[in-house]
Amino acid sequence: MGERRIKENEYWDPANIAATYFALTSLAVLGDNLGRVRRKECLRWLKQLQLQDGTFGEALSLGGEVRGERDMRFCYCAAAIRWILGVGDREADDIDVDGMMWFFEASQTYEGGFANGPFHEAQAGWTYCALSAMFLLGKLPSDSRSMQAFDTWPSAQSFERLLGWLVSRQTSLLLEEEEQEEEEEVDDGLMPTEIEFKSPLGVSMRNRSAEIEIEIASCVPPEYFLPEEVDIELSDSDVQFAGLTGRCNKPADTCYTFWAGGSLAILNKLQLIDQEALRQYLFMMTQHQIGGFGKLPGDPPDIMHSCLGLTGLAGMGHPDLKALDPSLCISVEARQRVERLPFRSLETHDERFTDGSSKGNLHTDTISTAGSAMERLDIAAEET
Repeated sequence: MGERRIKENEYWDPANIAATYFALTSLAVLGDNLGRVRRKECLRWLKQLQLQDGTFGEALSLGGEVRGERDMRFCYCAAAIRWILGVGDREADDIDVDGMMWFFEASQTYEGGFANGPFHEAQAGWTYCALSAMFLLGKLPSDSRSMQAFDTWPSAQSFERLLGWLVSRQTSLLLEEEEQEEEEEVDDGLMPTEIEFKSPLGVSMRNRSAEIEIEIASCVPPEYFLPEEVDIELSDSDVQFAGLTGRCNKPADTCYTFWAGGSLAILNKLQLIDQEALRQYLFMMTQHQIGGFGKLPGDPPDIMHSCLGLTGLAGMGHPDLKALDPSLCISVEARQRVERLPFRSLETHDERFTDGSSKGNLHTDTISTAGSAMERLDIAAEET
């Protein structure tokens, strides 16, 4: 509410960490010099939001109590705010970076991806938040194209599992298994031999061994999936598509083009997935004929999925879109404007984004003993 904030409404108008991140990145995209941002006050407020286990809450109550549950997304917002406002390593109002790094390490699952916290399921959105935050904190090796660069993650094996998990997020599954089973009610006396799928744009995809044709109206998701035992040979003219999903056994979803694809881009490993199949999934299956992108094939377009579909395409180097900085989800041009702002000192991590140098890596700067790890888990359990 700004200047209109008074005692009667201040309870309903606390600053929150997500809105602060979006405000700063929006100003960066618009070319603002951030001169009117209360930088020091914002950094002091950010430090107050950090909890003892290294995570961040959403907002502060009038009494200074941290509100909101622990959330990997808040950790990412904190790292992005810190980077944009140019916090130096020696700045008094800096957050506890080591504590946040402990939380990230504790949240990596046996599968390789990152969860919303220790002992939870890995998900591509949480994985993106963890990797982007580590990148913005200067805690990822600069030469992430080399597997040897991740020998201390805390093991090369865990990094390999991370890459394997991210790459395995690419799928051609379009519906939940329950929905798929409902749609696979086929007369046992008929052998399905020609199936036609239509995307929201009305583009047909056929297998060439067919005899029956199932018509699917434009703007309706595919209504039929072939039984596993039917052998299909696809010709070169058939459209090949494969989207990205957030978790195991889930269908492809437009937004994970960025969450999973952006994670791979941060690691310089985007080449490990089939980018052309991903583009086809976006253009042929979830782009709507009225414009924009929907969540799933046949869904109406919405702002969030349209934004993340476009950022995913930009990350893959689409010629009609600006180059993307995956760690901040803004253009490289906007990030470079932020780097040139006068309040940013030489003690920030700017050099990391210009000459490729890195001030540290994931584990060597944040060695946590078993005792301190258990202590943080105990604190987290008591607070919940």
